[in-house]
Amino acid sequence: MARDLRKFIQRLEERGQLKRIQALVDPKLEIAEISDRMLQQGGPGLLFENVKGSDYPVAVNLLGTVERTCWAMNMESQSELEDLGKKLAMLQQPKPPKKLNQFIDFGKVLFDVVKAKPQRDLLPPCHQVVLKDEQVDLNKIPMIQPYIGDGGKVVTFGLVITKDCETGTPNVGVYRLQLQSKNTMTVQWLSVRGGARHLRKAAEQGKKLEIAIAVGIDPLIIMAAATPIPVDLSEWLFAGLYGGSGVHLAKCKTVDLEVPAQSEFVLEGTITPGETGVDGPFGDHMGYYGGINEAAPLIRFHCMTHRKNPIYLTTFSGRPPKEEAMMAIALNRIYTPILRQQVSEIVDFFLPMEALSYKAAVISIDKAYPGQARRAALAFWSALPQFTYTKFVIVVDKDVNIRDPRQVVWAVSSKVDPVRDVFILPETPFDTLDFASAKIGLGGRMGIDATTKIPPETDHPWGEPLKADPDVAAMVDRRWAEYGLADLNLGEVDPNLFGYEMP
Repeated sequence: MARDLRKFIQRLEERGQLKRIQALVDPKLEIAEISDRMLQQGGPGLLFENVKGSDYPVAVNLLGTVERTCWAMNMESQSELEDLGKKLAMLQQPKPPKKLNQFIDFGKVLFDVVKAKPQRDLLPPCHQVVLKDEQVDLNKIPMIQPYIGDGGKVVTFGLVITKDCETGTPNVGVYRLQLQSKNTMTVQWLSVRGGARHLRKAAEQGKKLEIAIAVGIDPLIIMAAATPIPVDLSEWLFAGLYGGSGVHLAKCKTVDLEVPAQSEFVLEGTITPGETGVDGPFGDHMGYYGGINEAAPLIRFHCMTHRKNPIYLTTFSGRPPKEEAMMAIALNRIYTPILRQQVSEIVDFFLPMEALSYKAAVISIDKAYPGQARRAALAFWSALPQFTYTKFVIVVDKDVNIRDPRQVVWAVSSKVDPVRDVFILPETPFDTLDFASAKIGLGGRMGIDATTKIPPETDHPWGEPLKADPDVAAMVDRRWAEYGLADLNLGEVDPNLFGYEMP
C-alpha cells in the first residue's frame, strides 16, 4: 500500500499529535508565528484548514519532534534509526560475509533492496487535476512568508527533481524556492548539489533543464532526499530502504521525469541556462537573513497537477529548534554506523542542535596511539559530504558522554592545551550562508583534541582520575532506602542549580 502525506497526518491525529485549526489565518507571517510557538513548546503538528487567499489547507510542524520524525520513518524509537544506519553502512561498503550470521544479515539487506524497488502508478492521485500553460497559477498554492524581511513567499518542503542530460540519472533534493510570478520561481541550491551540476551540463549542451517540484509528499521521502550519503543507489531506492517498501512513482505530464505518485501538488517546468531572477533575502537556518538579492536560476512552469482537495505541506528555517533540527537529530543516529565504518576509531558522534546540527561535532574515540584524535578529526571532515561545512570537531575519550555538554566542557577544560591540542585548517570550502567567514564560501576549520594525552604527546604522567571506592559505593546502594532517600524524586535536574539559566 502506497504511503502518503495524508496517511501520516491521520497517524498523528490518531496519536493525539495533530491540532486542526479552523480560525482564518494569514500565510504571510501568521502561520509561521503560530507554528514556531508550538514547536518551541514541543507541541503537536498543525493543520490550518482556513487559510486566507486559498482554498487549500496548510500542514506545518508535522516533524516538530524527534519522536514524530521517527514515526515518519515508520519507526518508534531512535534506536531503530541506528539499525537502519547499520543496514546502509553494509550497502555502502559491502564485505564478503565470513560467518553464517554475517551471511544471513547481508542476505536480509539484499532482500530489503529488492523490496525497495520503486513501483509505477498508471493512474496516480497527483494527476487528478491537470492545469497547463495559462491555467498555471502558483498564487493558488498557500505558500507562506515566514519572516517580515523575506523577499517573498517560499516553498521549503518541495522535492526538486532533475536529470543528467547525458546519463539520464535523476537527482532528488530539497531546495528552497521563492515565488516570482504566477508561473515562475527561483531555486536556491549550492553549486555542489545535483541539481546545480545538471544545470551546468545542460548549459554545456545548449539545452534547457527539465525540472519537477513535488509538494506535499510522504515525509519519509523528504528524509531520504535530505540524506546525501554516498551510497550508489537512486534516491527512490534509498527512500524505499527507509520505508521498507518501494516508492510509488508517476511519469510527469510534460517533462521526462518521475515524481511520487501520491504528491499533493506537482509543478513541471524548465530552466533556461543563464536566465535568473532576484532571490532573497530569506530567513535561514543560521538565524539571520541571507541571500540578499542574489541571482538564482529561474524556473518557468507550464504545467501544474494536484490531487483533489490538496494539502500544502510546508516548514521554515531559523535558529534552532526548528523542524529541520529535529530531522537532523534523527539523521545523526542513521549516520553513526556509517561513520564508524568510514572512520574505524570513532566510537560515537554527536551534532548538537544548538550548533545547527552540522556546524560543530563531538566525536569519541577509543584512543590507542598518539595523534589519533587529530587523525580522527581529519577523517571525519572527509567521511561524508554533509560534514564538509562542519567548522568545529571536538574529540574526546570514549568514556565521555558526548551528548552531555557538562562532560564535554569538562573534557575540553581539563585535557586541552590550546597550543598543543588545537589545530586550524585555513581557507577551506565554506558554507556561503555563514557570515562568520571573512570571505563568502571560504573559511577555516578547527579541531580540538580533548582526549587524555599519552607520550610523546606529553612528557609528564597524567593525573589519576578520581573514582568512588567500589565497596563503599555498593554499600551505599544497599542502604539507600535506609537513609530515607528512596522516595526522593531525582528526575530532571533544574538547570538553575548549576548556573545554566538566568534567574
